[in-house]
Formats: sequence, structure tokens, C-alpha cells
Amino acid sequence: MGRVSNLPTVWSNALCGWLLGGGGSIPRLMAFALAASALYVGGMYLNDAFDADFDRQHRRERPIPSGAIGEALAWRIGGALLAVGTLLASILGGSTALLAVLLALSILLYDAVHKAVAFSPVIMASCRLLLLLGAASTSKDGVTGLAIWASLVLAGWIVGLSYVARRESVKGPMAAWPLAALSLPAVLALIVLDGDFRSRGLLGTAILAAWASKCLVHVFHPTQRNIGRGVSGLLAGICLVDLLAAGTDAGTHLVFVVLFATSLLGQRFIPAT
Repeated sequence: MGRVSNLPTVWSNALCGWLLGGGGSIPRLMAFALAASALYVGGMYLNDAFDADFDRQHRRERPIPSGAIGEALAWRIGGALLAVGTLLASILGGSTALLAVLLALSILLYDAVHKAVAFSPVIMASCRLLLLLGAASTSKDGVTGLAIWASLVLAGWIVGLSYVARRESVKGPMAAWPLAALSLPAVLALIVLDGDFRSRGLLGTAILAAWASKCLVHVFHPTQRNIGRGVSGLLAGICLVDLLAAGTDAGTHLVFVVLFATSLLGQRFIPAT
């Protein structure tokens, strides 16, 4: 229920925001990453709780309709984790507290309406945007301009992959516009990076584009379409988006790559969607 195979992407977002905010105290980064993890897992439990009636009709293999966990318990666990995550983030400062509250509200809004409104991918994207900005607020320089730009680009990536994910349950042809949203990280990198960083940016852009293309093959394949596999790959690719935004040396590159690999490994045991 917690989709914990996606937690490395949450930690990647936290690291990215913290680095773009100038770094600083590692314990503060770790505390925020822990808070973000609680918010994420709590949001996933609440997602299933909100979807319980739908899943009883359409996805009886899910934990609540299958009887693996009671609906009331799912509500309690999800609510408790959301509260704990918000409180933990709030002790890190006023701006972090505000962003954490907004993040928790965005999670609740998404969980409540994502099956009913077409713009739910935008709400999902706002969650990741606020997560990255929240991490930046814990850093030495706070929420910098580059952190804001990176959060907007990350949001674009999330909008694209979330729209693709919706096609698992919504019939009809797949639109091409999500491809444009998925290209935003590369566009920003080519605009912002210069000097010594440009060659690294070009390499990172090429790697990200290659990975996105590999994932989208599963989505658009004419005879063997597997949207779930494509979306899972794009979710892991969040770590590569963060690498492109904040990877400035071999050490940080390695951390983002390890988080990417950890997410892919986790997906072998726990579905990402």
C-alpha cells in the first residue's frame, strides 16, 4: 500500500532541493527526508482508503477489498503518518512548516479527487514541487531561484508521467503532449548550464532522454503495450531529473544514480503504481 519502492525518489527530491538551496546541515536534510517519507507513505495509504469503493468494483486485488487490511486501519495509519510527517518538518523552521502543511493538504486533495478530475496530474505535480521546495527551505540559502525553476521542471515531468499513468484506467488514444512535459528537464538544463557544466549537462540530458525513450516504448508499443512498466520506469527517472538539476560533482552524481538503481530494484518486489 505504501508504494515504498518509490521512496528513493522522495529522498532524491529532498537531496536535490537541499543542494540547490546551498546545502548546509546534513541532519536537517535527513530530518526532512524522514518527514517527507512519512508524508509520502501516509498519502499512499490514504489513497487506497479514498479509493476503497472504486477498488471493490474494479480492482478487488488491492489490499483493502482483498481483506489484507481493514479500511478503518488504513485511514488511521495514513492519517497518523501524514500528521507525523507534517509535525517533523514543522520543527525545522517556519518556511519549512508552511511548505509541509501545503504539501499535506495537496496530498489530501489529490487522494480525494484524483479519480474525479482530469487535472489531477497537476495536483500530483504540486506535491513534488512542494517537496523539493520544502527541502530547499532547510538548506543554508533557503529557497533559491534555481530551486524554484528545478521544482517547476520536476512538476512538468510529474504531469507527463501522471497523465500517462491515467491511461491504465481511462480508455482512449494516448495524446502526445505528455512528451513535451517530459522534455522540460532537458530544456532547462540546456538553457541554464554553461561553461564547465554544459558538457555534463549535455551528457545528463542524453541519459535522461534515452531512459525516457526506453520507458515510452512500453507505453506506445503497438502490440505489447505495458503502461504500468513504462510509468514505473518514469517514476524511477525522477532521480535522473534531480541529477540533471543538482548533480555538480562525481559524489552527488553517484548518490543520485544509487537512488535511481535502488528504486528500480525495489520495483522488482513492490509495484511502484
